[in-house]
Amino acid sequence: MKSKHTFSIILTLVVIGLLVGSCTPPEQIKMRVLFAGSLIIPFDALEKAYEAEHPNVDVEMEGHGSIQAIRHVTDLHEEADLVVTADYALIPMLMYATDDPNTGQPYADWYIKFATNQLGLAYTPQSAYAAEINADNWYEMLTKPDVKIGISDPRFDAAGYRMLMVLQLAELAYDDPLIFENITLGQFRIPIPTTQEGDKFVIEVPELVETKPDGNIVMRGSSVQLIALLQSGDIDYAIEYESVIRQHDLEVIPLPSAVNLGDPDEAARYDQVQVRLDFQRFASVEPVFNGEVIGYGVTIPTNAPHPEQAADLIAFLLGPEGQAVLAEYSHPSLEPPVADNYPALPEELQVLCEPME
Repeated sequence: MKSKHTFSIILTLVVIGLLVGSCTPPEQIKMRVLFAGSLIIPFDALEKAYEAEHPNVDVEMEGHGSIQAIRHVTDLHEEADLVVTADYALIPMLMYATDDPNTGQPYADWYIKFATNQLGLAYTPQSAYAAEINADNWYEMLTKPDVKIGISDPRFDAAGYRMLMVLQLAELAYDDPLIFENITLGQFRIPIPTTQEGDKFVIEVPELVETKPDGNIVMRGSSVQLIALLQSGDIDYAIEYESVIRQHDLEVIPLPSAVNLGDPDEAARYDQVQVRLDFQRFASVEPVFNGEVIGYGVTIPTNAPHPEQAADLIAFLLGPEGQAVLAEYSHPSLEPPVADNYPALPEELQVLCEPME
């Protein structure tokens, strides 16, 4: 009897152990996403929506200036599952052209252009001349001696070099050849010159970009860092992505389509402007940015720890749930998304986009 009782206890414990083991949740996967700071609010919502459907995945989002996001992978050799930039052209420029020292392979060999945007002038009711500024005089107001302007660093952030493009395009749109100079001259320790080469207006960004402490321009590493300065009154105006302006309920002066980098019909006009960086950290590549319609890009680095889950997250972003999140936060999607090196995409992503022409 005693042995039968003992056997029953052991059998019961084994069954309980099996049941407990079968209820143990699978090991959680941690995915690291490096993304452009202008996506902070929609990507926070995207993270919550994705994790709600995938409880075994912990998506760790990190917002940076677009160039800085890539440099975490290519220069600092950190692992990431996704890289998302506000300028898709940065991916082939900096990731295709840079090899992973561990594998000898480029850090990326495809990308998907999935979203767009346009630039506007952000301000608050407390900004200097808020009652007077409008779509016709905005560039004149920015030259007033008591107006503080915020920009992001063009060496690290796509919004930074696009802001310079906007000022140069404004010269062409308003037939005023001094807009760029009137706003930037005397504001930097080393000037940012513009020259004309044929039909191109070239903006040369020096190795050292530093604003003067007593000047009218305040610079930060990424465009989203300027939002707090606007809200606190430390600056009066900033050229920002319109999606970001609306997400933070700021006032906005819409810029004309000839200037805002958001109108495909103005692509030929945008192409007249180019920004070149004299930046030794890019010694292996040529950092040249051509004016064009804003396009956001996403890729999976070739050394990503979780490439299958990363592809699933991109599919979620491009699918109905992700598109609904972008729409909710005023971030325009690209219809349809288009892919560079389409055959290299994971199959589940090929059905969600078209090859780039």
